[in-house]
Order: sequence, then structure tokens, then C-alpha cells
Amino acid sequence: MPPAARKPRPRRYDPKKTRTAVAAQLAHVQEAVRALAPGQLALPTRLGDWTVRELVAHLSMAVGSVARSLERPVPARAEATLLEWPSAAAPRALDVDERTRALAGAHDPVELLEGTAAEFAEAVAPEPDDRLLPVLPGAMPLADFLVTRCLELVVHTDDLAAATGTKIPFDRQALAATTRLLADTLADRAPGGSVELRIPPFAVVQCVAGPKHTRGTPPNVVETDPLTWIRLATGRTTWAEEREAAAVSASGERSDLGGCLPLLS
Repeated sequence: MPPAARKPRPRRYDPKKTRTAVAAQLAHVQEAVRALAPGQLALPTRLGDWTVRELVAHLSMAVGSVARSLERPVPARAEATLLEWPSAAAPRALDVDERTRALAGAHDPVELLEGTAAEFAEAVAPEPDDRLLPVLPGAMPLADFLVTRCLELVVHTDDLAAATGTKIPFDRQALAATTRLLADTLADRAPGGSVELRIPPFAVVQCVAGPKHTRGTPPNVVETDPLTWIRLATGRTTWAEEREAAAVSASGERSDLGGCLPLLS
């Protein structure tokens, strides 16, 4: 029996850059929401029956969770790794939906985001990167949790742009962190070395069990751009659609990653 595939070491993120990335991407969202006409808040999104108003409230809630967690007692020890976080969303979907709708109905979107940005800046500034937060799926360091906030912001910024037809900038560091976290999640869930996933300029990972590549050009290669990868990994699009559109190139008999996706939904 072949030995079990070894998982790569956890990736390290620069905490200072991650803090800056969360604030920068939230600022891009604020600017976009300020520019919306009142009628655009009622536009549908690709998130079930949420309108733009609910989507904005959810963005506020995602970033606001940092300050709320910092108000709670410090856990005794870390309980979860960064790669466990992507699996925590689905079981909480109903609760998140209810809280999002309540928040959207009670606040003006622009004022809500302004309050969230100010609260985030004030709460995070004095805290060390290793400060543990009581979050799901388990206590984790502030530095790691902020990587997940980059993901929330980038994914939902793309949702907001799609719903409103506007172009919203992506902070480079936030986009990089999101791309890498989702690529590492795939490698964690489908460990192996038979497929090389390339997402230039941010990530390259080995995944999928099978014969391991050791030198030269890998026999199974998948390559795509960061936003296409993020949309695939979060269920905003499908493998078949992006292959048809030539947004994904895949070579080799093991290169079909459609069965591994999405990683979030």
C-alpha cells in the first residue's frame, strides 16, 4: 500500500500586511457603496434572495466580528487551524442569514460600513497578532482570523461588483491571501502530488493523490487567474463553465478538479 500523502506545512502570512489589507479592502467597499443610487440597494445578488442591502450588511457583519470577538474572554488555547475555517460556514448559514437580514433592516448601509471601519481600526490597533479569539470552528490567533476576513471581503466584493455592474478594486494583499487560503484548502482536502495547481502570481500547490511529480514539467497541470479560482472555489461558477470559456487550462488525465469544487458554498 502506498504511503499516505504528506500535507504541506501551513503557509505563513505577514500579520502587518494582513491588517492593512482588511482595512484597505473595506475602504474599497465603502467607496463603492457610497456611490450606489438608492434603487441599487434593492438589486438582486447571486446569494440566494439577498439584495445588495443584505450583502452590504453581511460585509459589515464579517468585519465587525473581529471587534465583537475581541470583547469576549481570551480562550485558554488555540483550538483550530486556519485551514479548518472554510468548513465552518455551512452549518451556520441559517443563523448568518437571520442576523444579516436584521442588520440590513436596522441600518443605513453607508453609515453601517463607516461604523464598522472605525470600530475595526480602534479594536485591532492595540492587540498583538497572537491574541486568541473565540471564533468558529475554534479559537485561533487574531493574525489567522484576519486572513479569513480578507477572504470574506474579497469574495463579497466580487459579489457586490457582479450585482451592481460596477468595478470595485481589489487590494493586492487581500486578493493574494484569499487565493492562497483557498488553494491551500484544496491541497488540504485533496492531498497528493499528482496535480499542480497554478494561480499566478500568487499561488502554486500540489494536490490530488496519485503518482507524484518530482522533476521537469508536471504531467497534470491546472492554471487559472486569481478571480476565476476564487469563483470556482466558492461556487460562484463551475469547472465546466470556466473550461468552456478558456478561463482555466487543464492538461493531463488527472487534471479535472471539478469533483473537488466548490470548497465553500
